[in-house]
Amino acid sequence: MAGQNRLQALQGDAATTVLLNGAIDMEGLVPWGSNYTFLVTIRDGARATPAIYKPSRGERPLWDFPDGTLAYREVAAYLVSVALGWPHVPPTVLRDGPQGVGMVQLFIEMVDGQHFFTLRDRHRDEMKRIAAFDAVINNTDRKGGHVLLGADGKIWCIDHGVTFHEHPKLRTVIWDFAAQRIPAALIADLDKLRGCLKRAEPLADALGELLSPREMKALRERVDALSERGAFPQPPEDWPPVPWPPV
Repeated sequence: MAGQNRLQALQGDAATTVLLNGAIDMEGLVPWGSNYTFLVTIRDGARATPAIYKPSRGERPLWDFPDGTLAYREVAAYLVSVALGWPHVPPTVLRDGPQGVGMVQLFIEMVDGQHFFTLRDRHRDEMKRIAAFDAVINNTDRKGGHVLLGADGKIWCIDHGVTFHEHPKLRTVIWDFAAQRIPAALIADLDKLRGCLKRAEPLADALGELLSPREMKALRERVDALSERGAFPQPPEDWPPVPWPPV
């Protein structure tokens, strides 16, 4: 499939190669997810890695997102994070599996008890990157528990299924920087992303396989507005600005 080939071309590092090509061994159902989420082991020859598998058929229907699209949005969020160079999103691919097509994401070992509310004051620069990223992808569910400290010392972001809606729906716990100036280095990265989103660019082609034309148009408009305005967004007045529960 041409679209899948484009995705693979953008996901060519060692981790995504294993995720795309390895055999999936089911280990068990993760009990706390609102959608069916499985812990799996991916085996590719002598290499094996734990991963998270979210099949599209296990997604809970939502009133404001098309059915069966959350896995695609997770992959789109990862591709945008790679293009920007931030924040840290675990390598994520779209592939077939034991329960059908879904998202497969590298499992990152996290430090227990650490999340946005415990990390925010010690990692202000990283939180600015995450806030800008969420504005780009129109994240409607940035809970504190979706920002985690990895055992590797990095701050990782997970759970990007409800993103990229064509209408403004930003809902997040990270309003610390509302209306503040976006750092110049992040603006430069946003400008690079603008170029990557031009039609016929590899990233734009790959995202076009994952998102609708209207969602792609809205994505370009959000990136343009952030870059040109140069400031973090403010909480919306016509939409609940903070997800529940917040952690």
